[in-house]
Amino acid sequence: MEKFHRRDFLKKASIAGVAGAASFLAHPRAADIVASAQDADLPVIEWDMATSWPVALDTIFGGATVFAEALAALTSGKFVITPRAAGEIAPGLEVLNVVEQGAVPCGHTASYYYVGKSPITAFGTALPFGLNAQQQNAWLYEGGGLAMLQELYAEKFGVIQFPAGNTGVQMGGWFRKEISTVADLEGLKMRIPGLGGQVMTKLGVTVQTLPGGEIFQALQTGAIDAAEWVGPYDDEKLGLHKATGFYYYPGWWEPGPTLEVQINLAEWEVLPDVYKAAVETAAYQANMTMLARYDARNNEALKRLLETGDVTLTPYSDEIMTAAEEASFELYDELAAKDADFKTVYEEWKIFRDGIYAWHDINEGGMARFIHGKLTATTS
Repeated sequence: MEKFHRRDFLKKASIAGVAGAASFLAHPRAADIVASAQDADLPVIEWDMATSWPVALDTIFGGATVFAEALAALTSGKFVITPRAAGEIAPGLEVLNVVEQGAVPCGHTASYYYVGKSPITAFGTALPFGLNAQQQNAWLYEGGGLAMLQELYAEKFGVIQFPAGNTGVQMGGWFRKEISTVADLEGLKMRIPGLGGQVMTKLGVTVQTLPGGEIFQALQTGAIDAAEWVGPYDDEKLGLHKATGFYYYPGWWEPGPTLEVQINLAEWEVLPDVYKAAVETAAYQANMTMLARYDARNNEALKRLLETGDVTLTPYSDEIMTAAEEASFELYDELAAKDADFKTVYEEWKIFRDGIYAWHDINEGGMARFIHGKLTATTS
């Protein structure tokens, strides 16, 4: 990773604070935060941030970067957080653990990496056949989801978290061979985390969890037969198309995965109120920016992948989709029966999910079906 120079960072942050003022100030609290941060008595704070991402993935690591730059700009350079690549100060899949322990004050990660600690962490990222990015934001910000999760994170891990990125609906992964039936999945070794991995286990897959930087080598050496990451833009950067050629969609296990800024609760509680407000605002900025970047870049990346001639783009069969959906809700019932906290969140989440699906089928779905029909007619 490029050596970090605090003076250069503060200079860039200052520029961002001017050039990006319209963006930051779009948040209702931002103007008051910037004004309050001029208080000469406010402390200068410098933190390292553990992340789960390689620096080369400028969109997903960029979520941590956007957050840090916005925070520095909002606090006039007094609160500086330096994102570190996966493995630099903590392994990519250990971010929540080191933040919980207080070894690192904050992190940027996907909460579903930690379903082994508690299945409720899946709600912070995504559940199979769950909410898309727009719906996820609605549930977190306005549907009570974030408040429920923050209470549970504080109780279970001594951590407070904020949404700080979303990739949008992901792709369905890369496979060495064609997958048409559930039987074709039997015995495959696949990199897939979270509850999606547990559903794949139900379908006969041998599941592994690997950080992004290790996926290509595992595919190339045959240590795994299949892997999912994010989508065309990031998958191209990781070179996954060079190790295998069957590219499936949709990523039913991650229809709208949120990434989080996680902060050790003891560190959070001693922050000045204005810094707390700045953290929330900067996380909001990162959440919106990451989704926009992925939506803007994925289409062109997919075109490039298909132009290589080595990539076969294929939808999952109805058989696999139906089996995966059934296995997903069977899993949720099992988890709810065993874990009272999961049951509490799941029941609220399911009501919200079903309601917003019905609404979006009318407005979003109606528009999408019309446009799809026009496009199909034009290209046929």
